[in-house]
Amino acid sequence: MSEQLLDSVKSKYGAVAESTLSNDYAGVKAVAEAFGYSADELTSIPAGANMGLSCGNPTATAHLREGEVVVDLGSGGGLDVFLASKMVGPKGRAIGIDMTTAMIERARENAHKGGYTNVEFFQSTIDQIPLPDASVDCVISNCVVNLAPDKPAVFREIARVLKPGGRVAISDIALKHELPEAVAQSMAAYVGCIAGAVLIDDYREGLLAAGFQHVEIVDSGADLNAYAKVENQSGCCSPSMDTGSRFQVIEEACCTPAAVEPSLHEELTTLLSQYDVNAAAASVKVYAIKPNGNA
Repeated sequence: MSEQLLDSVKSKYGAVAESTLSNDYAGVKAVAEAFGYSADELTSIPAGANMGLSCGNPTATAHLREGEVVVDLGSGGGLDVFLASKMVGPKGRAIGIDMTTAMIERARENAHKGGYTNVEFFQSTIDQIPLPDASVDCVISNCVVNLAPDKPAVFREIARVLKPGGRVAISDIALKHELPEAVAQSMAAYVGCIAGAVLIDDYREGLLAAGFQHVEIVDSGADLNAYAKVENQSGCCSPSMDTGSRFQVIEEACCTPAAVEPSLHEELTTLLSQYDVNAAAASVKVYAIKPNGNA
């Protein structure tokens, strides 16, 4: 099952990487701004680094400093890597890890176009980070850990590569309640960052089990319906009146299905038109510290 999930994720995100989606599109820019990026941040990096895939802005909470080494897990087109590179400066390093070939190629092209000299991108899954032990000051990630089939392995790898006293600043999607079976078993919902998400309490316990301290997980309050902005399907009808269900199923979706295989954002839009995603899932800010040797 894990191989099937990974293949589906690679396929969908590879298609996004090969698309023309960029910060030049109003909908793509609107998604990033809805999840915490400023207009100045978005215009300071290559337009192709933003493809409307964020669920937060981890660089805004990572407290990066000059000379640090920061690693972005699931770096995509390089959005957070490029923002981090400015914060750590020429003496620091910003490293992106992504398992999708097309994303790595796009990120490297963006780095070349932007003239970045302190960034690197490596192709790998995030449960096998190709970096030495205790070599990183900060690990960031943006809406990617939820896609990993083996999250405990990801947390252990983060702990391994962090220096003692190193920190985690992750933006992700986590669950406030269990998902309905239809959503939990949906491949589209998994690739769309919903079905693979775990309960907030389980997320916290996973980090603690990996040895982290001072773990905090905060609901950002961001509206997950922002993803629908990318497809500009404003003509779709609004959700029906509240029935009292935590995760209300809307009986009829008025968006016309695509004639060909839908894109990632189209599938997300369909999902958002059928379910009240915000009732069960949340965009969260995740913080944790690796104990230092004297703790």
